[in-house]
Amino acid sequence: MTASAIAVLDIDGTLIDSNYHHALAWYRALRSVGEIYPVWRLHRLIGMGGDQVVTAVGGEELERRVGDRAREQQGREVDELLEEMAPLPGARDLLVAVKERGHRLVLASSAQQRHVEVFLDMLDARDVVDDWTTSADVESSKPAPDLLHVALKKLGAPPDAASVMVGDSVWDVEAAKRAGMPAIVVRSGGFGDDELRKAGAIALYDTPGDLAKALDDTPLA
Repeated sequence: MTASAIAVLDIDGTLIDSNYHHALAWYRALRSVGEIYPVWRLHRLIGMGGDQVVTAVGGEELERRVGDRAREQQGREVDELLEEMAPLPGARDLLVAVKERGHRLVLASSAQQRHVEVFLDMLDARDVVDDWTTSADVESSKPAPDLLHVALKKLGAPPDAASVMVGDSVWDVEAAKRAGMPAIVVRSGGFGDDELRKAGAIALYDTPGDLAKALDDTPLA
């Protein structure tokens, strides 16, 4: 892949250790509206956009009845957990390594804007990345490809621009596949290697730091 290729990196769960916090936040949010679902089921949906989680866990009837209230409360629950989140090992090193190889770099997140702002500061990333997205940028989030298309558009690139996605969940891989991007995955999403490879991941790494050290063996060389 040429140096002008675009690196599209997920933030939430890929660079920031936040997946299990989000699962707990969804549990608390749904419980606050009288609905209880096992945390393990909610964890399986983390990485999917918040606009789709309630339907995925309980169907369209649940979405109609409590979806908006649950999402609002989930955001508040995440607010309370932000101080317990932290960058995953080597997260900023990965950003720097990608930029040092001459790639344009955009962070593609479907998180709420106020949370993305916190994550950018945690990573000290504002002066490293070229741009970023939030949930406000799209109507349909992952596994739909819209967020990745918007990420490219932020850099003035067409949807078919040479690019590669780095994520942590099967939902990231599905979105990348639909957007025509190869997907590299870090294991922080808690999905099995077999699931990730079946979804289409081309390579798996334990941490962002491990990926940073191995970039020469990836399409981001």
